[in-house]
Amino acid sequence: MTCPFQRVLAPSGRPDPYPLYAELRATPVARQDDGTYVVSTYQEIVSLLHDPRVSSRRRDLDRTPAFIGLDPPEHDRLRRLAMRHFGPPSSPGRIDALRPEMQAVTTGLVDALAGRNRADLVEEVAYPLPVAMICRLLGVPREDEGRFHAWADELIDTLGPGEEDRAEREQARREVTGRFDRYLGDLVDARRHEPGDDMLSGMIADGEMTRDEIVRTGVLLLIAGHETTINLIANGMLTFLRNPDVLARVQADPGLIVPAVEELLRFEPPVQLISSRVALEDLTVGGVTIPAGSPITLALAAGSRDPAHVPDPDRFSLDRPRNEHLGFGGGVHYCFGAPLARLEAQIVLTELVGRLRGPRLVDDPPPYRPSPILRGPRHLVVDYDGVTPR
Repeated sequence: MTCPFQRVLAPSGRPDPYPLYAELRATPVARQDDGTYVVSTYQEIVSLLHDPRVSSRRRDLDRTPAFIGLDPPEHDRLRRLAMRHFGPPSSPGRIDALRPEMQAVTTGLVDALAGRNRADLVEEVAYPLPVAMICRLLGVPREDEGRFHAWADELIDTLGPGEEDRAEREQARREVTGRFDRYLGDLVDARRHEPGDDMLSGMIADGEMTRDEIVRTGVLLLIAGHETTINLIANGMLTFLRNPDVLARVQADPGLIVPAVEELLRFEPPVQLISSRVALEDLTVGGVTIPAGSPITLALAAGSRDPAHVPDPDRFSLDRPRNEHLGFGGGVHYCFGAPLARLEAQIVLTELVGRLRGPRLVDDPPPYRPSPILRGPRHLVVDYDGVTPR
């Protein structure tokens, strides 16, 4: 029988990897045949997320990555310059200022479901809203939003743990990131001559980032700014529909959407694995020595369901008093877009829960996207009895 982690990576593990993660936690630090060390328990993952001896930069790349793939101090400089135009302390109200537009876009998407009784909530709601918002923030013209869907899918398919096919995946990644780079590069040049009120224009005006740094930051935010939120929204509706008692509670008390989203980030996280870490020196974790130079994969989804960390971890509960999860990672690489993702998920799920009458799954499990890292339904088809007017 193959090891639990290989079964997590296999397509057959996509609908429900959590029993496999439970098996994986029996060996908190497990060496794989390709030399990768997989870490699956909460405390051990947290320790490595905060350990400066663990690098986020793959030294074999021929392209300098965005700040997500860099270590301090390079990471800190670029993240700080990007955050200046995204959130506190320099732009504390930027995300909240999008709330009316988010609500208007979401209302329009759900309005469009009226007059029929079946919809794909991924294609028709969970995808369009995050794409519209990240494009609005960056300054991408609305008419260009559609082109990123196929590009992002291609890029996500190149992400994965393991060393055996890394060279092929890196080549595929270079090809698709080249398309993003060319598009964002042209947009940066246009914004340099005609600036707007968007993040790209702000980073250009600062004059502290090179053109390439702005482009790489833009590509990162464009992809990460919608791919993870699509999964969070789709996983959320799937979880609600599988738990009618939870659905009924949120319908009766919309304020419960805030703890519901936090529990979704723990229970069905959109990012399941971080596979880009490398040990800079010998590390001892969970009684196991990870040699310098070894690739490390952090199984965030396994850690968030670690029974040593959270009671009754396989139950979805709206009443957890302290919901400490790994849904947004941790340490210096804590998710840049967490405030945006939370708000988008809260607005979209509130609208769907409050307005779809009698929603029910057509396929359970639904078809999943191929990636074991960014895990979520490719489609979420539901039948319903109608849409309540807003």
